[in-house]
Amino acid sequence: MILIDSSVWIEVWEDRSGAHARTLEGVLQGVPPVFTRFTELEVLQGSRDEREWALLREFFASQELLGLGDEGWAGAARIYYDLRRRGVTVRSTIDCCIAQVALDRDLLVVHRDQDFESIASIRPLRQLRLDLGPAADALHEGPAEGRRTSRGSR
Repeated sequence: MILIDSSVWIEVWEDRSGAHARTLEGVLQGVPPVFTRFTELEVLQGSRDEREWALLREFFASQELLGLGDEGWAGAARIYYDLRRRGVTVRSTIDCCIAQVALDRDLLVVHRDQDFESIASIRPLRQLRLDLGPAADALHEGPAEGRRTSRGSR
């Protein structure tokens, strides 16, 4: 199964040309993606207006959303702790939670977020950074405070 991170979904949904969607479809190869409660949270909090909120909420309500069990929360915290002890800063604790969901279920995480590459340096996380081209890369470059963190926000 393939878990698509919000860092990919946001860019796919915002790309009016459909090129990003075609790239993602090539990765999925007909396999339906899975979602986490954390992805739902990140996507919904970036909704532009009430109409978009309602559409996204309806979409996520129709999906099976994966979460963490009791041990998973400690596992996610341990990921953050272990990286911090190595001097690596994770920008989002939610990424640690998403990674733990993927680790617990042996899912491939498709993303555009350095945090997953950092996590994979200390855990057997199956991850793939999706290449959406130079225009998409520009959104993820520069200092953390200038990076896009949710739809339409900086």
